[in-house]
Amino acid sequence: MTRSKILISGASSGLGEGMARAFADRGRSLALCARRVDRLEALAWDLAPMAAQVATAALDVTDTAAVPAVFGALRDELGGLDRVIVNAGLGKGAPLGTGRADANIETITTNLIGALAQIEAAMEIFRAQGHGHLVLISSMSAVRGLPRAQAAYSASKAGLSALGEGLQAELASSPITVSVILPGYIQTDINAGVKTTLMTSQAKGVKALVSAIEREPTRAVVPTWPWIGIDAALRHLPASVARRLL
Repeated sequence: MTRSKILISGASSGLGEGMARAFADRGRSLALCARRVDRLEALAWDLAPMAAQVATAALDVTDTAAVPAVFGALRDELGGLDRVIVNAGLGKGAPLGTGRADANIETITTNLIGALAQIEAAMEIFRAQGHGHLVLISSMSAVRGLPRAQAAYSASKAGLSALGEGLQAELASSPITVSVILPGYIQTDINAGVKTTLMTSQAKGVKALVSAIEREPTRAVVPTWPWIGIDAALRHLPASVARRLL
């Protein structure tokens, strides 16, 4: 099935913007939402000649009461939604107990509570129309709990992955598909300042991400190499060994 009507949250920059551009190149209809309306509108202007349709809406996913209203309005504007990509996220964090609980709470609130609100809204739409593809942009940080400033971020993405896995078990025999996607290090604002030889360019990362989403897998790490090996190591190595990789 070609998913022709796609909603992407957090679409004003980073992976969200990259995915929007890639799907516009494929002639899809797009519903884009984010907090930064000026950037969103500029993106929509760029995409209009390529996409079948572009609808935009301001949305802060931590305003959980606003999420279903915005999703519903975007669905109505596009005449339905075939795919919802839960992408909006935050990368703040500090070692636990160092006086920056605010940063860790904000990360959990955005990445997990905000994601749950989006999942609720998307699933209500999909259940009503009887089909859909829910895509959860998790992270390789979800595979195993990370230390120091990454602890809250890791926990938020692990929670998101668990929500996806639960839905997959529930919907296994239904026409609603759920994909959990785990990107590694991709060059975006959220990874600014991260120094690692594992960093992938945004162009390459987005290409791998969109390719994985189009396959509609249950679970995928992107880019496949080298992350498929790292994924296996983090999941199966003893804790004493895995700690050396973190």
